[in-house]
Amino acid sequence: MSQGQSITFFIDRCLGKKCIVETLRNAGITVAIHDEHFAPNAQDVDWLPEVGQRGWVLLTKDANISKNQVERIAVAQAKIKMFVLASQQLSGQDMANIFLKEIVKMQEFVRKNNAPFIAKIYRDKGIEMWKNEQALLDELEKFLR
Repeated sequence: MSQGQSITFFIDRCLGKKCIVETLRNAGITVAIHDEHFAPNAQDVDWLPEVGQRGWVLLTKDANISKNQVERIAVAQAKIKMFVLASQQLSGQDMANIFLKEIVKMQEFVRKNNAPFIAKIYRDKGIEMWKNEQALLDELEKFLR
């Protein structure tokens, strides 16, 4: 991804429809919202391929994606760049503030790291790579054997 290329952040359904979306849009960030593109009950493995195809960067707090091998495989196959909010019990405004505080670092992270990856965002520790491209592709290769 080149420096000038725009990044669209895809807001997963579990993050809500309003607070995070409005906060990021008001800051000039391009976002796509789950329910504007997919059925509310769509399974992650069904919408992840399209998110990857469109080159959107996934924002979620769904810890199951990183724990569930089938969903990690879907992330790897779809070549998703994904940020998981590691802190759970947060208000919508708290989540929005964390994303906004880290948005420049997230954009740099997206530009510097090849897809697929899963990175975690912490309230106080910033961004950490959890599964890089090689780790996810290795898991995918083992899964497909």
